[in-house]
Amino acid sequence: MNFIYDILDIAIYACIGTILMLVGNFLIDLMIPCHFPTEIQKGNKAVGWLSAGSFIGIGIILKAAISSPSAEVVQESLAEGIAGSVIYSITGIIFFILGYFVVNLFNRKYNLNEEIGKGNAAAGIMVFGIFVGLAIVISGVIL
Repeated sequence: MNFIYDILDIAIYACIGTILMLVGNFLIDLMIPCHFPTEIQKGNKAVGWLSAGSFIGIGIILKAAISSPSAEVVQESLAEGIAGSVIYSITGIIFFILGYFVVNLFNRKYNLNEEIGKGNAAAGIMVFGIFVGLAIVISGVIL
């Protein structure tokens, strides 16, 4: 019987995770001056790396929120678990965007917005690292 509930939990969290990843990527797309779907179609590797970083980063945060030790001790309901996961994901998205802008602000050698728009894969990998690094920090706070 627990097996059925586990499958249901997996289905619910997978759907919520997918939605949060898409929302996060959409919000990041709004903040970075290039249209991600168009850039992906053109083969812009920088946007591909950046998007991958946002998806992985949100996944790391969600995993930490779902497996948080406090959830085991408190025996939270599914609704409380989902609410916590959404809150932590939104917090992560906000800090991804802030981290991007802080790095871009303090970096005087080049402009990340321009480099990503030009398809500079190195810039995309750098942003990937920012997002994943911040996700690891945030997940450490959650756990």
